[in-house]
Amino acid sequence: MSKDGATLALRGRLLWFVGDPHEIGEAAHRYVEDGLLVIENGLIRAAGEAKELLPTLPGGAAITDHRPHLIMPGFIDAHIHMPQTQVVASYGAQLMEWLNKYTFVEEQKLAQQGHAQKLSAFLLDELLASGTTTAAVYCSVHKGSAEAFFVESHRRNTRMIAGKVMMDRNAPPALTDTAESGYADSKDLIGRWHGKGRQLYAITPRFAVTSTPEQMAASQRLVEEHPDCFVQTHINENRAEIAFARELYPDAADYAGIYEDYGLLGKKSLLGHCIHMTKREWRAFAAHGAVAVFCPTSNLFLGSGLFDWDRARREGVKVAVATDIGGGTSYSMLRTMAEAYKILQLQGQSLSAFEALHAITLGNTVALGLDHLIGSFEPGREADIVVLDPAATRAMAHRLETVRDLAEEFFVLVTLGDERNVAATYVAGELVSACSTN
Repeated sequence: MSKDGATLALRGRLLWFVGDPHEIGEAAHRYVEDGLLVIENGLIRAAGEAKELLPTLPGGAAITDHRPHLIMPGFIDAHIHMPQTQVVASYGAQLMEWLNKYTFVEEQKLAQQGHAQKLSAFLLDELLASGTTTAAVYCSVHKGSAEAFFVESHRRNTRMIAGKVMMDRNAPPALTDTAESGYADSKDLIGRWHGKGRQLYAITPRFAVTSTPEQMAASQRLVEEHPDCFVQTHINENRAEIAFARELYPDAADYAGIYEDYGLLGKKSLLGHCIHMTKREWRAFAAHGAVAVFCPTSNLFLGSGLFDWDRARREGVKVAVATDIGGGTSYSMLRTMAEAYKILQLQGQSLSAFEALHAITLGNTVALGLDHLIGSFEPGREADIVVLDPAATRAMAHRLETVRDLAEEFFVLVTLGDERNVAATYVAGELVSACSTN
């Protein structure tokens, strides 16, 4: 354990990032073949060669030997829906039909006693079992759904971002709030949970289609009153959605212009999908520092389109990556990056193993503005950690017999990996019971 001044040391192969491999190549990562990660009070004290750090450990330090496994910072998921864990794998619809036929039906159940608690516990169990230690989470329109999620996350000491969805039109009556009730409920939740322990709040107008101008204005008030909170919403996922949003807000320059008009584009704004973007929209994102959230498995499953990562880079737009459960089809960020690779291949773009592993650790934390807290093994960072067995399946062990270097080994992990590769997950230096050590 690492609480109360006790020291915990994890031994294994260490990998973490100090920069973006797309920009600076091999200088972006740190790899130690026989490494030691030293943790005190839930924070990283040191990371480096085991032979150098072992003699520095205080008497009574607990050493857990994970060799030959790979030890990395915990994965980050920048967009996921807690109410949709029982919507995953719903057949045969694109976005708007999928929402009405499946998602809104399930989300109404969160009004039932205990259902939000059940789904929150399941989601956190599944994330941690997949090596994901931080996520940006959409709850339902019910205030109690966000309350239940924060209670469960706080109990586990996980660093999570979450918010109550605000939605006052174009949804079933049982799933709508009002501009004022959405504002009041969100403000109360912010006061109760933002900054409590490791919890962070995201102001969450679901998307322009389900919010009236009055609710968008209420969201703007919340952003102005709580500038340290995140904003999360959706944009440019599906062409029918885009046309509907433009019909509802005819005076806006474009879909991004709707959010821009209400002060919802900013450095802490996480906008899911960003597939069908105009030149002006890319530039608006760059000007405001907004984050484009790439959701590979969801974009493929719902037939939404292909995210253009190279274009985002050229325009200077920050990108985060996410599962988007339940449009997405896997809780695993490894599986998510395997699908990201294919989406980029279809557009003549590339994604190396180091770029993929950077994206789901330091890359996502930089995009979220949390790199001073999580995402690397630099001293003082919170000790959220995933331990990976790259040879966890027979097929992977068989393939690894022929790899020639780390880049090839890690590409096998990214391409074929999933939750089966997770040997252990640590949250603030504590082993999480949902995961087992190999």
